[in-house]
Amino acid sequence: MLQPRRVLLADDDLNVRSGVEELLAPLGLEILHADTGSEALEIARQRLSDLHLLLLDLHMPGMTGLDVMTSLRSEAERRLEVGAREPRLRLPPCILYSAEASEELRSRALALGAWAFLRKPVAPHALRGEVLRALQSAG
Repeated sequence: MLQPRRVLLADDDLNVRSGVEELLAPLGLEILHADTGSEALEIARQRLSDLHLLLLDLHMPGMTGLDVMTSLRSEAERRLEVGAREPRLRLPPCILYSAEASEELRSRALALGAWAFLRKPVAPHALRGEVLRALQSAG
């Protein structure tokens, strides 16, 4: 039996998380929830080897989705620099979204390696499409 694809969904709005989970339910994904950036970072650190996608709200208490993504990438680079013996840390694709999706934020997120940057409210077909494309790219 194939293991389900795991997605970390981080958003401080429970209604948004519930709506996104419902929208993605037909894809058969296992959704892990975080309601703060710090919680998302902690979950990602613990489960990174079996996460297939990070879906991160840009604005959350404490840490933004961009902060989470940047922290994970920095940690992976540091591990490579010190010659860690473990296999290279694979970072899953990150999709960031925000109601305040300025072109400056979008450009910054994409320059830092985000798979996509979407504006809330995200059209259901657009979100599902980006999630499917990101999961296909992750293998």
